[in-house]
Amino acid sequence: MLMKAKEHWHCVNPNCRCQVVVEVSGEIQGQNPRCACGAIMKKKYASASFSYLDFLRIDEPPAAQAAMKEEELCSSPS
Repeated sequence: MLMKAKEHWHCVNPNCRCQVVVEVSGEIQGQNPRCACGAIMKKKYASASFSYLDFLRIDEPPAAQAAMKEEELCSSPS
C-alpha cells in the first residue's frame, strides 16, 4: 500500500480509533498498515468535491431579484 506524506489514516477498531498522519512517503508490501492494537488502518475518507462545476451556477439577473423583492413587499400584510 502506497502511503503519501500528510495523509490521515485511522484504526477501524471502534474501541481504539487511533489516528495517524504520515510524515514521510513510503510503500508497505501487501495490505494496509496495522495499528498498535492489531486492527487494520484505513485512509481518512474525503468526499468528492464538485467545485469545478461552480461556473455553472447562474445567478438571477438584478431585474428579476428586484421584482421578487417588490412582490414580497406588496403581498405582505400591513
